[in-house]
Amino acid sequence: MPGNSNPSKEVLKGFEHINRYWDKLLELQVAKLLPGEYYVTTTGEAIVTVLGSCVSACIRDTVFGIGGMNHFMLPARGSALSGALGEQFSAAERYGNFAMEHLINMILKHGGRRENLEVKIFGGGKVLAQLTDIGDKNIKFVREYLATEGLLLTAEDVGSNYPRKVYYFPETGKVRLKKLRSLHNTTIVERESNYLESLQQKPVEGDVDLF
Repeated sequence: MPGNSNPSKEVLKGFEHINRYWDKLLELQVAKLLPGEYYVTTTGEAIVTVLGSCVSACIRDTVFGIGGMNHFMLPARGSALSGALGEQFSAAERYGNFAMEHLINMILKHGGRRENLEVKIFGGGKVLAQLTDIGDKNIKFVREYLATEGLLLTAEDVGSNYPRKVYYFPETGKVRLKKLRSLHNTTIVERESNYLESLQQKPVEGDVDLF
């Protein structure tokens, strides 16, 4: 089948809906994330996403090479971020915590160890004209979350006013980052605007236990 000549590596249960394809240049299978999605791999795949105001955390176990990426945005509503886990979260804080904890839990579930985790964060650009501070809010949240949870932040490329295309290789921890300094179409903005609108309609879920 053109564009997918490499045998497909087995996807972890729960990630069958994620778009995956064979990248001829990288010679790797790549999982492509959209806003609100996350993906974990144990088989040497790459993960790619394009970020505007959204933020992605790339997290891996540095010993076993198990890792993944999320792609999330906080809803516009909600109180100021407290950064203290265990309190009564605002809606925004709950969504942010779910995005982080689902990713971490899945890595731990498949053999990762909390003490081995390293984190790299990307995104949070000023891309949505109607909400110029949403990127900053996302960056502030993820930094406070990592500090509170005692997780090691080893690299970041956040803020400014341009989107980013991020390739993450969990097996090695390497990242390829392309800064999209000019937008040739409105796909990124439309995608994130629709995602933000959908967040306003979602009910806030219950707590997630981090194990």
